[in-house]
Amino acid sequence: MPRIQALSTAVPAHETPQTAVQSVVRERFAPAYPNIERYLPIFRHSKIDTRFLVRPLEWWDTPRSFGEVNQVFVEEALHLGQAAIERCLAQADLAPAAIDHLIVVTTTGLAAPSLDALLIDRLAMGRHTRRTPIWGLGCAGGLGGLARACEYVRAEPTERVLLLNVEFCSLTYLADDFSKRNLIATSLFSDGVTAVLVEGDAVPASGRQGQAQVLGSLSTLYPDSAEIMGWNIVDAGFEVVFSSRIPSIVRDEFPQLLDYFLDTHGLGRADISRYILHPGGAKVLSAYGESLGLSDAALSVPSQILRRYGNMSSATIFFVLDAALEAEPLAADEHAVMAVFGPGFSAELSLIRGCNG
Repeated sequence: MPRIQALSTAVPAHETPQTAVQSVVRERFAPAYPNIERYLPIFRHSKIDTRFLVRPLEWWDTPRSFGEVNQVFVEEALHLGQAAIERCLAQADLAPAAIDHLIVVTTTGLAAPSLDALLIDRLAMGRHTRRTPIWGLGCAGGLGGLARACEYVRAEPTERVLLLNVEFCSLTYLADDFSKRNLIATSLFSDGVTAVLVEGDAVPASGRQGQAQVLGSLSTLYPDSAEIMGWNIVDAGFEVVFSSRIPSIVRDEFPQLLDYFLDTHGLGRADISRYILHPGGAKVLSAYGESLGLSDAALSVPSQILRRYGNMSSATIFFVLDAALEAEPLAADEHAVMAVFGPGFSAELSLIRGCNG
């Protein structure tokens, strides 16, 4: 059974209060919205206090080309990606050369050679390290990447995979996009990186208990739903696509999706003690709770992550997992479900269980 052996998170240096972002948005969007004050409550309703950005807010005062912005993406991805990987491997007392396969997930920047190739060289990993770059899954990329990592170690149970999620959503901001969807996006999205070590069940025991076994995953793509979430690629960069229907879709679709997934594993909702949910926003998180009748306590960890960090796209789900396991590790017989919705419109679910030792 694949297991998550170690997990680390990283954020950039610029911790930014939500109130500061609101002030900037008020100034920049006011010419397009004479009644701008009517829209600003979205910053309070987001239930986000702080976010972490790769550049200070004043950096965006100067117009930037897509090439300049993307160069920042690559530089910061290598810097924070290396830091997250090194911290993750230190937890398992491993050197970078012990990794057999590096998967890098992102939807907020481009690189060719891809980030995985650049990081393998930077970390002096083995020259035969397998590598898989995954682009375009958005928020769903964390669990999509985890599913691919687990598939690999099921086929190669003596090997280790490192999954890196790098998302700098702030760099996709377009200064000349005054749409309501871009205004809303400025209140939600932020920057973060995670590294996850996944091992096959034939990897020799290190004496350190793994964080969770991954029992299975489910990928779902809803037909004719491409307009719900994603990017339009325009001359200036990434133009956000963000529908107000997302919370209602989550509320309507998640229960039946969950029941189908659990049934494939011979389980029901009564067998699930915890839900590790991607807090795409306050309304999305509420939709999860309403759909399953979850208490505020059951949603406390994703709520805390949202409040502290905002929505970091694919990286967010592992911030939630890390905080949940830090607060209370999974018992050996305890099951939890991880869930996220993303572009496509799509969903990714993972079933995890505590390790035996």
